[in-house]
Amino acid sequence: MPFAQSPLHPVRRRAARALAVTGAAALLLAGCGSSGSSSGSSGSSGSTGNSAAAGSPAADAAGGKRTVKDATGKAVEIPAAPQRIVTLTQEDLDAVLALGVKPVGITNGQGLNEPPAYLKDKVQGVPVVGNLLQPVMDKVIAAKPDLILAGDMQDEQMLKQLREITPATLVTMAPTDDWKLAFRGIGNAVNKLDQAAKVITDYEAKAAKAGGDLGKNKGAAVSIVRWNPTGPSWMEKKQFASGVALDMGLTRPAAQDKDGNAHSPALSLEKLAEIDGDWLFLSTLTDDGKTALKDVQSKPAYQELNAVKNNHAVTVDGSVWSTRGGPLAADVVIGDIGKALAAS
Repeated sequence: MPFAQSPLHPVRRRAARALAVTGAAALLLAGCGSSGSSSGSSGSSGSTGNSAAAGSPAADAAGGKRTVKDATGKAVEIPAAPQRIVTLTQEDLDAVLALGVKPVGITNGQGLNEPPAYLKDKVQGVPVVGNLLQPVMDKVIAAKPDLILAGDMQDEQMLKQLREITPATLVTMAPTDDWKLAFRGIGNAVNKLDQAAKVITDYEAKAAKAGGDLGKNKGAAVSIVRWNPTGPSWMEKKQFASGVALDMGLTRPAAQDKDGNAHSPALSLEKLAEIDGDWLFLSTLTDDGKTALKDVQSKPAYQELNAVKNNHAVTVDGSVWSTRGGPLAADVVIGDIGKALAAS
């Protein structure tokens, strides 16, 4: 990678080359069993039917089990109504909390040695079983999970160990899946697909309303940047925070008007104009990144940015803005954008 800091764990970066699984979280919505109306299909869910519907001979024979395909296409038998869920990524945690499910084990937030601040009050007392996609197996065992949500983990050896703890271990997203698709897949895995569809509908309505309330900043071009120790990287249009901004009716600067869910290479001071826009949202993930941002803020190349000169540069939480996201993180992004732009 051309920069030291990334929103993706190293395992995720390697997984990004596995293009064969692009969009594979849709598999969580295909050929899946259900237990009750909460997992029924909706117009936007992509669900295609039931493998072991509640009350059917298949479900009864399995003792309250369903079979779903995870994001790699693997058929996995899971509880029809899981009671003890362990989440191994921030996105899985965000998703289950948004669906009213409190897990029994979680991992620390991205770039953090604790749960992400925006979720901390919702997970008080929940055991931490390791860092992002780096679970400590003894701690996972102690949580006694009946379902493990493993994000986009591609480490087969680690997955094997997790499946020895419980075969109901699901890879919930592919490297290029957007957060809405992954969220619907997670919703199906916990048998709350209809509720997940409603969460998305409510989010989209909220984003559209918030964007319409921005007054003179309605439709403004927003630059979304993560500052690394080696320089800034702007985010492509399908990256999580960028997608939220677009759902609000905002636009991206011409230099950042690129499809994809990755980041640009870290930019030098000579290319700093690429991060300019009507508004500039800046995030970091590490102390080194914060130091690098602070150091550059006194330099002419930074001070000459139009967003900076207009007092339109806003620092935001990288553990929210530089992740793959979920409904609760999206709510934070909407709030951050609304607070900055509506007040100006």
